[in-house]
Amino acid sequence: MALIYVVEDDKNISEIESFALKNAGHQIVECACAKEFHKQVQERIPDMVLLDIMLPDEDGLSILKKLRATPETRRIPVILVTAKTTEIDKVKGLDSGADDYLTKPFGVMELISRVKALLRRVGGMEDEKFLRVGILFIDDEKHVAYVDDKHIELTYKEYELLKYLTINQGIVLSRDNLMEKIWSSDYEGESRTLDVHIKTLRQKLGKAGSYIKTVRNVIILICGIITGRSAYEKENQHSIFNYYITGDTDNGIAFYLCILRIIQAGSDGRLKNEHTASG
Repeated sequence: MALIYVVEDDKNISEIESFALKNAGHQIVECACAKEFHKQVQERIPDMVLLDIMLPDEDGLSILKKLRATPETRRIPVILVTAKTTEIDKVKGLDSGADDYLTKPFGVMELISRVKALLRRVGGMEDEKFLRVGILFIDDEKHVAYVDDKHIELTYKEYELLKYLTINQGIVLSRDNLMEKIWSSDYEGESRTLDVHIKTLRQKLGKAGSYIKTVRNVIILICGIITGRSAYEKENQHSIFNYYITGDTDNGIAFYLCILRIIQAGSDGRLKNEHTASG
């Protein structure tokens, strides 16, 4: 996946952005100020930059203009991430050379989708016929899955469920959403069917089965692939991360970070180590 520089002086927001993008399979470098960012760029050119406008040592728009004025960096895709929400601010950012503009507060689903769309536009994403998460590899052209290069026998529904989760890694999906996508909207069977398929997938995937984590009534986690079934989510199908990140108070962000760390700790370190790009 892509190498993305997250330039954000707010540690909480930077941590949330980085965690979400790592879950989506990207390699992340966090920069808390312009000086640190310029140093990183000199060492290695990223595939994308998430750039905050209000930084302590240099304005984000100034950084953007420098990137566009330098031959080596002028083609780097840049998404401005800022609390400035007026139309004139957005126009100014886009006219300065930004490829996209994301306003705070924002949802993680939207962040991942915008990053994915921009990488697709600039040709920075790998062919989606081939999907990889850790030791799990899916060849969608042949409709087969491998764990550690060993072919895994899956039924049609098991394969479709695994592929859908993999494509939507880092995004929370409700039980209703999964039932509709995999079993069609007019399916009238018990939702227990989903639980059975998840259990079977764990068994068939062997070592990769540990990627699937279930926290009752909250999330199912597959090595950075997150699906959920909270009550509010059945209504709007929003990410549980979206719920916390869009909170207007510091307590909301702090609560999200607390949940995030509990998930990390509860995975015996596997989540932290295995949800990064290509394992």
